[in-house]
Amino acid sequence: MTKADLVNQIAFQTGYDKSTILNVVEAAILNVKKSVAMGDNVYLRGFGSFIVKTRAEKYARNVSAHKSILVPEHKIAGFRPSKQFNELVNNK
Repeated sequence: MTKADLVNQIAFQTGYDKSTILNVVEAAILNVKKSVAMGDNVYLRGFGSFIVKTRAEKYARNVSAHKSILVPEHKIAGFRPSKQFNELVNNK
């Protein structure tokens, strides 16, 4: 499902026009991205959580150059589905 498919489905279900729904979806996505970028977790009950994970500093191998390189500690975004979401996925 693409964003356009999502907008079409929500517009059909709610009766609102597609441009309004697109603005709402875009605003929701933008706010989730901003919150996670600032280091805050976003919890959507019944759906899941967008979380910030910290990867520890580690050594990695550059196989072609035969050297070890230090990968510094960094943060990544992650998604943890809720229990209800996992049950829905596993029952279908």
